[in-house]
Amino acid sequence: MVDALVVVLLVLVLVALVVVGVLLARRGWAKPAEPAPGTDPFGSADVDAVRGDPRELAPGALVEIRGESYGVRGTLRLTEDGWSWTEHLLENAAGRRFWLSVEEDPELELVLFTALSDVTVTPGKTIELDGRSYRHQESGTATFTAEGTTGLDSGGTVHYQDYAAGDDARLSLESYGESGKWEVSRGEVLSRYEVRTYPAGN
Repeated sequence: MVDALVVVLLVLVLVALVVVGVLLARRGWAKPAEPAPGTDPFGSADVDAVRGDPRELAPGALVEIRGESYGVRGTLRLTEDGWSWTEHLLENAAGRRFWLSVEEDPELELVLFTALSDVTVTPGKTIELDGRSYRHQESGTATFTAEGTTGLDSGGTVHYQDYAAGDDARLSLESYGESGKWEVSRGEVLSRYEVRTYPAGN
């Protein structure tokens, strides 16, 4: 009688182990969960939740870049052939001004530009400046609307020439309206983790 009970118990244990093994195997074979419709699987929602979303910047907001704080004085919203991007005029506590370009192409790219007031360059396939060789990337004409303080009209057109060097340095040439004069700015690509934003009113 005892032997029969032992056999029954052993059979039940084996059946239970087989069932558990099958369930674990099926879980391992299951397809990974797909992102919800309309979400970007490579998006930065988690980072944006912690560090703020640069795409939502507007005049009056604050930006912290590598630990230094800037106020957003003005914003340019630019469009060209259905493509859009923004440029924000930043000012630090010492009164120095910079431009922060925010563009998705398709991933978010942040570039901090400094105007070079005493530099004159001629557009071409390459531009040599301060020991760097910048290669032409793209050019075109965009329309813009201005918000806040930018030093520009409330709207108009801008011709641009964009260049890049091998170390992620950028060079931007812009000519507003029909002036024909190129304004030169040197840019530096920022890591998303180097930038923290605080919307206006917070």
